[in-house]
Parts: sequence; C-alpha cells; structure tokens
Amino acid sequence: MDYGHELVFGTFLTPAVDNPDRVIALAQLTEQVGLDLVSFQDHPYQPRLMDAWTLLSVVAAQTQRIKVTTNVANLPLRQPVVLARSVATLDLITGGRVELGLGAGGFLDAVAANGGPRLTAGQSITALEEAIAIMREVWTPTCGGIRLDGKHYTVAGAKRGPAPAHDVSIWLGAYKPRMLALTGRLADGWLPSSGYAGPDQLAAMNKIIDEAAVEAGRDPAAIRRLYNVGGQFSGGGGFLQGPEELWIDQLTELTLGEGISTYILASDNPDDIRRFAEVAAGVREAVEAARSGAAVVQAAPVPAGGFSVVPTPPPAVRRSAVEVLDESERPTGPAVDPSRTYTPYQLQSGQHLIDVHDHLRAELEQVRDLVEQVAAGTLGVGAARSHINTMTMRQNNWTLGTYCESYCRLVTTHHSLEDASMFPHLRRADPALVPVVDRLQEEHKVIHDVLEGVDKALVALVDGSGSIDGLRSAVDLLDDTLLSHLSYEERELVEPLARLGVL
Repeated sequence: MDYGHELVFGTFLTPAVDNPDRVIALAQLTEQVGLDLVSFQDHPYQPRLMDAWTLLSVVAAQTQRIKVTTNVANLPLRQPVVLARSVATLDLITGGRVELGLGAGGFLDAVAANGGPRLTAGQSITALEEAIAIMREVWTPTCGGIRLDGKHYTVAGAKRGPAPAHDVSIWLGAYKPRMLALTGRLADGWLPSSGYAGPDQLAAMNKIIDEAAVEAGRDPAAIRRLYNVGGQFSGGGGFLQGPEELWIDQLTELTLGEGISTYILASDNPDDIRRFAEVAAGVREAVEAARSGAAVVQAAPVPAGGFSVVPTPPPAVRRSAVEVLDESERPTGPAVDPSRTYTPYQLQSGQHLIDVHDHLRAELEQVRDLVEQVAAGTLGVGAARSHINTMTMRQNNWTLGTYCESYCRLVTTHHSLEDASMFPHLRRADPALVPVVDRLQEEHKVIHDVLEGVDKALVALVDGSGSIDGLRSAVDLLDDTLLSHLSYEERELVEPLARLGVL
C-alpha cells in the first residue's frame, strides 16, 4: 500500500579507507546530480573501512544540501548517550541534515572481539529498545536528568541535550519478526536491503510492522519504508537488471504496492549514480500521476454499509464493436455486509488496488495519445511501438494476478509482488471468491492477446499492410477490454481486500 510519504533517493557508498578522496567525491556527486541522501555503513571493528561518524562529518562539511546518515550505526559499539549527542551536534552544525540509521549489531562476535558486550541476538534487541528510549530522552530539552535502569543500559541522572536542529528520524535495519515488531512500535522508519529482503518478501515484513504499529496505537503510515537496492543498468529480467525504464517501473511498483518511499543505491560507480538520478525523476513523475488519480477516486461519494472505498465504474460508451469478453458471464463474490465496519488501515488495501489501476488508466491514455501523434505525423511508428511495448511490460507488473506463460514472455522484470501472494491468499481465505479469481486470471490472458493485437497493428502500419485506422481500432478494443476488466476487478476485490487483508 502507498503510505503517501515524499519520495527520497540516495546512495549507499563504501567508506573504503584506501581512497578517502574518492568516497568524498562520490558523496559530492550524489548531491550534484540532485539526489537527497548519502549513507555509509558503520562497522567499527573493520579497519579497512573509515569510521562512519568521522566520515559523515567531513561529507556534511563538503556538501551544502544533501542529508547524511549511517546505514546503519552499530549500537553495541556506540554508547547511546554519546551517539545521541554526536547525532544532535552534527545536526546542529548542518542545519538539520542528519538522520540516524540504527542497528542492533549483527556481527556479535566481532563486536565482542573489539571490546563490546557479548550479547545474544535476543539481548541485542532488548538493548536496542532501551537505547532508543535513552537517545530520545537526550534529544528532549526538558528539565530533570535521564534515568533508566535497564537490563543493558543504566542511566542515572544523565543531563539532557543538546537538542538536534530538527526531529531526527531513527530508521531501523530489521529482518526478523521481533525486530520488525520493534520497528512498528518505536521506529520512524524501516531500512532493509534488497540483498537480504527481496521484493517478494517485503509484503510479509510490512504486515508485521503495520500490525505492531496498530497494536501500539500508532498509525502504520507514520513509519517511513526505506530500501537499500543494487542492480545493473544492463541485461534483462530480474529485479533492477535492465535499463532505466525497467528501474522506474519496478520502483514505482514498490512505492505504490509496498509503500517504499526511500530508495538508496548501493554503488560506487559514478555512472550508476548519474543514471539513478534519472530513475529518481521518472519514479517521482509516475508516482505523482498515480497519486493524483487516487485523489479523484477518494473524492467520490461514500456508499452505504460503512465501506468508503469506491470502485471505478466502466466507461459508459464502448469504443469498439468487437467484444472479446462476455461480461454477462462474470461471477460475483459475497455481498458487502452492511453492518460491518472497517478501520482506515483495512481500507488502504482496497484503495491501493484502485491506485494501481488508476496508473494503468493513465498509461492507456498515453497509448491513445501516441497513436494520435503517429496519425498527425509528429511521431514515428517505430518510436510509438517502442513506447507501447514498454507499457505492455509495465502492464504485467501492475496488473494483479498470476500470468500465463505466454504473457510472461513479454516480461523483463520480476513478477509483480502481488502476483505471488494475493490471489492464492484470497482463494484460501474465502472460497466464495474462487470463481471471481479464476475469471480474473482468464481475463489477464485475454488482455495479453489484445495487447499483442496493438503491437501487430503497429507492425502492419510499418510494413504497409495496415493503416492508422487499423491501429486505432486495436487501441479502441484495448480501451474497452482493459477498462472493463479493471472495473470488474475493483468491484469484486476492494471489499475482500479490506476484510481479508493482503499477504
């Protein structure tokens, strides 16, 4: 689901001790290309890496705008009162450009070998919870000393301050259930890495964070979702393995699908950093378009029965005389219980489906605009075909469901996150939805055929065997088929998604 946070993009640079000037230059490049954040790992027991806090201070002094953060700070070797004062001091010096990525200290033996406490994994989580409480007390400029008699940290009357220049966010690197729950209860953000938590794992992890937040009386949307990512701007298929367009599609999907709003590129290649800045601009544009469409839907009238997510109706007028879907045979799911109530958190799942579909509707308008540009002679057919093929692949990422093998031929990206879990989950959770889910999957195949028909019409226009009218007819059929399908899917699934949730 989309939590609505402003998008942030940054870099995760290796603080290699053998070339400090290059590391600082890459941080400056991060700012120069328009990115928002630069981060460094913190492994004080590793002599081949520069000390994170010393490096952050130098980078902050040699940049003007960009924020700096640890990714993530090693708590067992950073005493929490001292760490809090280090953060606040640098934040004051930079005018509010510091955030705190924080970890429990994953390499426990290395910590102990360097004079830190020898903790078990469970003890390190308890210590982290105590440390967060202490640091926030340090940053709170109220009277009285700080007192905490914890299992791992005892603070007996420590003075408060200094207060940072802005409300510093604490972002936790978390993967296991207990750490994820701690993130939901206490943290300002969640900061995993794609190498340890792949895109297909994010939904289940987000669910733990959200449930813990709700149980603690917090709004899950208050917790920023960050993601350290790595990839290549070449090749085809897989997560972030391809050109900028593929990166834009996949990161847009994660933003609207899993609520990720901060992407941090793990690369020391200056060309990658420059290209990532282009990706950032593309993702911002795509997400803004999707969110703008969502705002229109949310302003619609609220129906009876306490369910306030309004499915988008199909167009009143058909464009094509051809009908490839028999809409009269579409099964329906259970009726909405008028006495049932839903929390705003539950309603977000159904609203997310509409948000995703609004993005598809906007892209369909782009297809039609491309066709008219070809008809007017302002765009070549080859260029139009390239644009539409890109949208075809994006369609596979955005539409919810499991795709047939023939459709997967068109896909150079990973399967949509929802494809792997949502439909199977709905089948298991409510058998009455099985006919609806089966029908939706059948319609995905029909949509694939219609999309191929658009491509064939473009090819025919290029080789002279077709005409612009033939292309218009193919797009008209796509318009009718896709918009009808999206409306049907919303009509049948927005309420079950709220009622049953999404895995």
